[in-house]
Amino acid sequence: MQSIERFKIFSNDNDKSKNAEEIVRDKLIKNGFTYSNDEYDLAIAIGGDGSFLRMVKQTNFNSDILYVGVNAGTLGFAQEVSLGSIDEFINELKENNYKVDSIGVQETKVVTKESDSNFYSLNEIVVRQKELNTVFLDVKIEDVFLERFIGDGLLIATSFGSTAYNLSFGGSIVYNTFHTLQLTPIAPLNNKSYRTLLNPVILPENKAITLIPTKDNNLLITVDGENNFYSDVDKVETVVDKKRIKCLRRKDYDFSKKINEKFLK
Repeated sequence: MQSIERFKIFSNDNDKSKNAEEIVRDKLIKNGFTYSNDEYDLAIAIGGDGSFLRMVKQTNFNSDILYVGVNAGTLGFAQEVSLGSIDEFINELKENNYKVDSIGVQETKVVTKESDSNFYSLNEIVVRQKELNTVFLDVKIEDVFLERFIGDGLLIATSFGSTAYNLSFGGSIVYNTFHTLQLTPIAPLNNKSYRTLLNPVILPENKAITLIPTKDNNLLITVDGENNFYSDVDKVETVVDKKRIKCLRRKDYDFSKKINEKFLK
């Protein structure tokens, strides 16, 4: 079990999160842990799911540290610890009484006439036409043609991101320790002129998806909620391969229980 000695906190800039940050920091220090801005074993996000995503991005999807979230937001699906259980959580840290999940990270390359752009994402990418008009995309899996997509856009989600934006478009919930990609259509056209898949397709790790614009190659690509505009796009390639992060889980963590608590209760 990875030993934890040093920690850093990443907090939302609101009163609730800042107050929670102060409580968590002081309690950890009193229990023998060291706060560090530079080198640390545990990165703690305080806020909602957005704060967790920002933390992982700010630390460049570091595979060597542990990530955990303290929920001071609304849904908090990615946040493992409630504000009311901080003392129990700290005791578990002291006793190394926790488990670690390996989470697949999405790697994407956007190839344009001028340059290549590479980036990571934890939840998903969404590919649309730049002006939000109908987008025309040839879709290949491992260079094998799957379909010509015509519609509002394509969302490609990780297992971790399957419970995020993906759900809004009828995507499937996938256990986040599976290292999958899910290709989910957004308002696909399907009529006598255009034939497009209406359902998501789930792919195992190492299966690369390539999107090739066939009509207008100016694209809006949203990466974990952040919009990026690209002109003269030749192709977009995305995959979950070897890149991983490690999420700290409490011993009683169960994915089915989490789904019930966050979506059904």
